[in-house]
Amino acid sequence: MKEFFGLSKVSENSYGFLREAEGAWSWQHLSFVFLLLVLMTVLAIWLGMRNKHRSDKQKNMVLVVCAFLINGFELLKIVGLCIRCQNALHWLYVLPLFLCSLQLIAIPLAAFCKGRVKEASLDFVFLFGILGAVFGTIGAAQNYSAYPTLSMDNVFSGITHTISGFASIYIGVSGMMSMKKKNIPIVVGLIVAISILAYAVNLLVDYNYMFLMNHDGTPYSLVYNLVNGNRVLYPILVVALFILYIGLFDGVYYLIQNKLQNKKAAATETEN
Repeated sequence: MKEFFGLSKVSENSYGFLREAEGAWSWQHLSFVFLLLVLMTVLAIWLGMRNKHRSDKQKNMVLVVCAFLINGFELLKIVGLCIRCQNALHWLYVLPLFLCSLQLIAIPLAAFCKGRVKEASLDFVFLFGILGAVFGTIGAAQNYSAYPTLSMDNVFSGITHTISGFASIYIGVSGMMSMKKKNIPIVVGLIVAISILAYAVNLLVDYNYMFLMNHDGTPYSLVYNLVNGNRVLYPILVVALFILYIGLFDGVYYLIQNKLQNKKAAATETEN
C-alpha cells in the first residue's frame, strides 16, 4: 500500500516509489487507460440510454454521484501528495486550474445549480469532458514517464479524467445538454476567467497551470514553438485555441442538428 501511494522511503528524508515507471505509451500505460476508456464509454452510453426518457431529477442523480466521486478521489490524491512531499502547502500545485481539472468545478455546478448556470455548466462538461478524458489518459505522457502505472498518481488521475469523459458522454446520450447559443458567452467567459486566474496563480507560485507559461510536449508545443515561447503571445494563443475549439464543436453540433431537423421535416412532408 505504501508503494501505491508513493510513501516508500527512498532516502533518509524523502518518500517515493521503489519501482521504476514503465514509461509513456508502454503496454501497461495503454492497457490501463484503454480499460478505463472502455468502461467509461460503455457505462455512459448504458446509463444515458436508460435515463434518456426519465425525469430531469432522475437524470441529474448520476451527475450528483459523479460530482462526489471526482472530488473525493481528487481530495484523497491531494492529501497523499502533501504527505509524500512532507509539505502542507503542496496543494497550491494541484489546484483545479488545468483544462481537464476544471471538471472538478463544472460537474458540481452542473449537478447542483439551476437556470442558465446549470445549462452552461452542462454544456461545458459536454464540450470539454471527453477531451480531458483523452488527453488526461492516453496523452498523459509526463505522468506515465514519472510514476508507475498502478500508482496513486496515475490511478486516481485516470479515474477522475474518465469520470469527466463519462459525464460528457452521459450528458450527450441522455439529452441533458442545452447547447443554447445564448449560453455560449458564459462558457467562453468561464474559460477566459479561469485562464486569467491560472496565469495570476502561475506568477505567484511559479507553476504552469493551463500550460500558459510553457508547453508540456502535447499540441501546446506547436503553439509555443510557433511564437518562440513569447511570454505574451503564447498564453493568448493557448486561450484562443480553447475558444476556437468551442466554436468548432458548436458549429459541428448545430450543423448536425440542422441536418437532422431538415431530414425529419422532409420525412413528415412525405408522409403527408
